[in-house]
Amino acid sequence: MTMPFDPMAAVLVIPAAAAALLAALPGYRMTARLNVLAALLTFLAALSLFFERPEAGPYLLVDDLNNVFIVLTTFVGFTTSVFSASYIDHELEIGRLTPTFLRFYHAMYQVLMFAMNLALIANNIGLMWVAIELATLTTVLMVGIYRTHEALEAAWKYFILGSVGIALALFGTILVYMAARPAIGEGLPAMVWTNLVARAGEFDPALLNLAFVFLLLGYGTKVGLAPLHAWLPDAHAEGPTPISAVLSGLLLNVALYALLRFKMLLAANPYAVAPGPLMVTLGLISLIFASFMLYRRRDIKRMFAYSSIEHMGIITFAFGIGGPLANFAGLLHMTMHSLTKSAIFFAVGHIAQVKGTQKIAEMSGLTVTNPVLGWGLVIGVIAIAGLPPLGIFMSEFLLVSSTFAREPWLAILLVFGILVGFGALFLRLNSIAFGEPRGPSAEAKASYLPMYSHLAIVFVAGIYMPPAIVMWFQNVAKLLG
Repeated sequence: MTMPFDPMAAVLVIPAAAAALLAALPGYRMTARLNVLAALLTFLAALSLFFERPEAGPYLLVDDLNNVFIVLTTFVGFTTSVFSASYIDHELEIGRLTPTFLRFYHAMYQVLMFAMNLALIANNIGLMWVAIELATLTTVLMVGIYRTHEALEAAWKYFILGSVGIALALFGTILVYMAARPAIGEGLPAMVWTNLVARAGEFDPALLNLAFVFLLLGYGTKVGLAPLHAWLPDAHAEGPTPISAVLSGLLLNVALYALLRFKMLLAANPYAVAPGPLMVTLGLISLIFASFMLYRRRDIKRMFAYSSIEHMGIITFAFGIGGPLANFAGLLHMTMHSLTKSAIFFAVGHIAQVKGTQKIAEMSGLTVTNPVLGWGLVIGVIAIAGLPPLGIFMSEFLLVSSTFAREPWLAILLVFGILVGFGALFLRLNSIAFGEPRGPSAEAKASYLPMYSHLAIVFVAGIYMPPAIVMWFQNVAKLLG
């Protein structure tokens, strides 16, 4: 008798089992390959959710909304594991990582994938909170893995600010439970998201309003929204670059996903405050603040960390504006940002290894000294800046069009923030890629496939999207209201 395959369980079981195995196995080559294999199998299990969607239970759920996030997370998790294999090999060779820390790194990578997947498919708002807390603690440990003074300071700052954020999110979650209890009853049923959204119209709107403020502040800290962003630049700059790629491309999305779930609850209650204006405000503040801060960065990883704050602001703004077109633009922008920013960090990681520094002033003329990496970075910056015909141009065009049609003054602020960030990125890119060549010119011992595969997808998405994906995004955009 054959056991039925459950893809929903597989996206959790595979990384959990791999983490346990990787913690026990010595050696680099075997563990790096196992890490890649586990990430690939998890991605394939996530893809199978398109064809076989298990019934929702009290703890786990797969629907159109989280399917977008699961597929994106597992795909970038897989490509980052491929990049990580060559990146970490170099770190081991130069002695920045010991074999013990290497074993810890690979195990924690799979724990992080498990935690993010669990947060995405949790049908219980308490379980979702626990999973995001686990992902936070895991990344804290990975940010401090080099054990330098700067890395430990960044990890502590991340831990303290992340703990404050997650505590606020816990209080908001408790308030949602208290609002649901009179309508649904005590215990587990009042924490099941499918029950909550079905009965949200019966909840006390005052409690829901208060809960959303705490949830926005709490999960907004994890999204990296200004002024709650202070942990993010340090964590990106001091941790291993594969973790920067995962943080920027995936973990910020997971926290945003949690916010969107609770936004849908408020939208289902006709007497609750509209969550959109709060999200629009924080989104615009993040966009404009981060765009100006890009001009002051001297560290390349820190600069792209602020770029992540800028783009999470744009995405939060899009979902705050709401409506089918803005929500579609938000989903598209989130997907394109994850692919583009992780590709940029793939390039930046190897560039920093070749040059022996992260200082922008010491790595100019990259298209001459390291043409494959240099041109990869140029394409990545063109994409993230929103130039046509790449995917981010399309998402920003749709968002600006939707905002101009509904709130012209907000559209002016949105375009202003985008243009300020655009100028900063190209000012820095000019010296990094085309300035007077400096530093070593040896090619990195790297796998370029993850970087260029991401950039190829972003390029194609700006020109053509398959109708099935467009319909899928449109359906999710309607769900978000």
